[in-house]
Amino acid sequence: MNVPYLDGPSMAAALAYPALVEHLRRAHCMPVPQAQRMLLQDPADAPEPNGFLVWPAWQPGAALGAKLCTLFPGNRHCPTIQAVYVLFNGADGSVQALLDGTEMTYWKTAADSALGADLLARPDARSLLVVGAGSMAPHMVRAYREVRPGLERVMLWNRTPERAHALAASLQGIAVDVVTDLQSAVQAADMVCCITASTQPLIQGEWLRPGTHLDLIGGYTPTMREADDQAVRRARIFVDSRWFTVAHAGDLTQPIASGVISANDVRADLFELCSGRVAGRSSPQDITLFKSGGGAHLDLMTAQHIAALLL
Repeated sequence: MNVPYLDGPSMAAALAYPALVEHLRRAHCMPVPQAQRMLLQDPADAPEPNGFLVWPAWQPGAALGAKLCTLFPGNRHCPTIQAVYVLFNGADGSVQALLDGTEMTYWKTAADSALGADLLARPDARSLLVVGAGSMAPHMVRAYREVRPGLERVMLWNRTPERAHALAASLQGIAVDVVTDLQSAVQAADMVCCITASTQPLIQGEWLRPGTHLDLIGGYTPTMREADDQAVRRARIFVDSRWFTVAHAGDLTQPIASGVISANDVRADLFELCSGRVAGRSSPQDITLFKSGGGAHLDLMTAQHIAALLL
């Protein structure tokens, strides 16, 4: 087979966040794809175990594909997330392309959260706090700036300030304030975006001002947690997909299991929000919480967009 390989540099040159966010918005108005998930983890690596994730999805008649992804939180010499994606033709099942799944995941994840923020954050939001300075952080900054072009201040917090300073210096043309007091930074932010592998809550609900949009991205297993019970109790809760995120993300599974909230407190997912079946923010004073779980359907949507650009 002569299968084209779509590499990371080619993707980065062709992609733009406004177009990808709009593609995801339209795709969420289409029938829901079939999607599955398999996660293998190395128990010897607890409390932040290495993992191998397989995410297949199928939009019958259109496309199907699968991402093979490694998640190694302790990596320092290479990205914590590395992946390949295989995209198949939905009409005849033939292999259409092999994609750099690592680069694709960066763009997919950032566009997913940016779409959530565009639907849920206040239109007049002017300040963004990014919690975590890993490989996803620069993508989040750029994606948020596209959906909120009036953004005036970007703050960055990381457990290791040196890494935050290095990232801030790499974001040419974007002024970023590195902060060390997480509580004060959360209290000053209109939008808070968390991208960590934390298993203990970093964001305390009492810190959130009315009107804040809280975006939780990092926790992809039931043992991971970025915000405490008070945060989920105070917020209007939304997710990217009900069937995956509510069942697997510790920021929701833990407070549901303890009775702090119930699954019915999740007001909508992106399919319901984008189609207009459920309203998002109801007041400028609402605290909105968007829990991003990723999901194979988002990978398939993003791979289709990339293939349309590059094939």
